[in-house]
Amino acid sequence: MTNEATPLNFIEQIIEDDLSKEYTKEQLCFRFPPEPNGYLHIGHASSICLNFGLGERYSAPVNLRFDDTNPAKEEQEFVDAIKHDISWLGYTWATECYASDYFQQLYDWAVALIKDGKAYVDSQTSEAIAEQKGTPNTVGKASPYRNRSVAENLELFEKMKNGETKEGEHVLRAKINMESPNMLMRDPVMYRTLFKNHHRTGTDWRIFPMYDWTHGESDYIEQVSHSFCTLEFLPHRELYDWFLDQVVDPKKLRPKQREFARRNLSHTLVSKRKLAHLVSSGVVTGWDDPRMPTISGLRRRGYTPESIKNFAESIGVGKRENLIDVSHLEFNVREDLNKKAPRIMVVLDPVKLIIDNYPEGKTEMLEAENNQEDESAGFREVPFSRELLIEREDFKEEANRKFFRLTIGKEVRLKNAYIIKGESVVKDADGNITEIHCTYDPDSKSGSGSEASLRKVKGTLHWVSEPHALPVEVRLYDRLFTVPSPDADKEKDFMGFINPDSLQTITGYAEPSVAQSKSEDKFQFQRLGYFVVDRDSTSEKLVFNRTVPLRDSWAKLNE
Repeated sequence: MTNEATPLNFIEQIIEDDLSKEYTKEQLCFRFPPEPNGYLHIGHASSICLNFGLGERYSAPVNLRFDDTNPAKEEQEFVDAIKHDISWLGYTWATECYASDYFQQLYDWAVALIKDGKAYVDSQTSEAIAEQKGTPNTVGKASPYRNRSVAENLELFEKMKNGETKEGEHVLRAKINMESPNMLMRDPVMYRTLFKNHHRTGTDWRIFPMYDWTHGESDYIEQVSHSFCTLEFLPHRELYDWFLDQVVDPKKLRPKQREFARRNLSHTLVSKRKLAHLVSSGVVTGWDDPRMPTISGLRRRGYTPESIKNFAESIGVGKRENLIDVSHLEFNVREDLNKKAPRIMVVLDPVKLIIDNYPEGKTEMLEAENNQEDESAGFREVPFSRELLIEREDFKEEANRKFFRLTIGKEVRLKNAYIIKGESVVKDADGNITEIHCTYDPDSKSGSGSEASLRKVKGTLHWVSEPHALPVEVRLYDRLFTVPSPDADKEKDFMGFINPDSLQTITGYAEPSVAQSKSEDKFQFQRLGYFVVDRDSTSEKLVFNRTVPLRDSWAKLNE
């Protein structure tokens, strides 16, 4: 049971109320029902965390049920990706189910509805059916085939099943109420014919059930107690219940559909159709491109399961839709990686720094702390030499008092190393600085305990020894869209809001300790941000993806 000291959200309150009236704890069963026509995205993650979280809270089973009723769009690749994503998030499903497991039972029930005069075969075009359904302000008109005889309906439905009719020639509709104020109750389509190869049933079936007919009945077959859907399915609840009315055994548990509000994320899209267009048009490299809001994309970007689950928990479940700023998701991954990610030094925009009074040819191994947030993380050694690389923006030939980095005549500390002072520069023919010359205080070594090492200086710079620097490819990912709601304006194409700077690829220079890093290893590049090793890495070249900068750079743009 839930901890009574913790306030219940409205979903938990529904469950508690049902437990106090009609359900036993042993009857609780939840489900996550993805359609395998694309990869799961951050919106699905909230639903996953809700359903599996309830399963953990109430020690109840959670089924993973694939809604695989549209072979035109579904693929085994998507099934595998969905299972991988859920497992990666740390959840285990009780039973792996497929709507296609129930095709025979659904067909048998549909035949029973025909025999009871509650379903009929309609031979009109989809356009004619849509027109006859009317509008929210006008009642629908009955199909000319609504009163077909039971015998004729059974014969036609059997031919549809056997593939003896053309695609689109007939559909099976429920006979409910063409004057219902709920448009979904106006004789909804239950089956259509599709001559497509199904990823599990092959060509065994030529008719495929529609979502509304499949979903509630699948819940009933699996004895799911609570079927939680997003708010757009609220109008479907009446139809969900009507279909259940036709098949339920009063001695068995009857599922309940209840709805919660979708949480939309700024600067992203969660429409599978639009995400698929980004993939097919080449804007991104695939469903797992690190700019995509898919769970696979977030994983490749360097997000952790804990950061996504913490995000889902922090936004909670509600009854009204709202737009969550993506910075909130980024905050959660920063919080998690700050505790876990080892620190390393990498220079992304290098300029050469020469310490004039450091011995030529000498290499010194300095001790560096791996993560000050984790005492167990230990230390590593980094090589230090006379010639280093630092960030170009960390030096100014002339600077005001508020510039706390390196300039001529000013002291700064090199991280884990010594205090240096800027002395002079070398420039090329165009006036660009090619070398910065400085001197160091040999007694100021970090951690030595000497008086000089305790001297306070305001700036600390990261660096890499040039002779030991490891060239790496660094992919600087940013938000894919320039506006918070790229598909909010129906008059404008969302493709017009693509951020042209969503990916910049550069060569960086890393300390050699990262040479043996593996795919999905995560680091904090000190003073720069959090990065993850990409799967494109080879033994010859490491590739890093930027997860997030150390601070929210977009917040400054909006100030």
